[in-house]
Amino acid sequence: MDTERFELGLSQRKATLGAEYVEKNLAAADDFTRPFQEAMTEWCWGFGWGDDAIDPKTRSMMNLAMIGALGKMHEWEIHCRGAITNGVTKEQIRAIIHVVAIYCGVPQSLECFRIARKVLEEEDML
Repeated sequence: MDTERFELGLSQRKATLGAEYVEKNLAAADDFTRPFQEAMTEWCWGFGWGDDAIDPKTRSMMNLAMIGALGKMHEWEIHCRGAITNGVTKEQIRAIIHVVAIYCGVPQSLECFRIARKVLEEEDML
């Protein structure tokens, strides 16, 4: 493991998803899941999010589109919260869901809207 990249990833992950959420996930890791948590933190967040080529807000918007397209709604909810943390607006979330509808179909966009509504209500944005 590249300790420097892991630490950068940990910082990026906490900044987007919240320190409490990240620490809870890391604390819950055991011998079976810890290597994945460490690798994901280093690779996804340290390598993937660890440079300044794309700002965090844009990366969050890209993630919402891709995760929405994949239909991974548990992850979409987590990243919807992170996107708000990174400055993505309600209007931008709606526009992202429209793109999901165009390229992935209306049923998938309805799932995104359902989760977005829940997150936006919890964040007092609706």
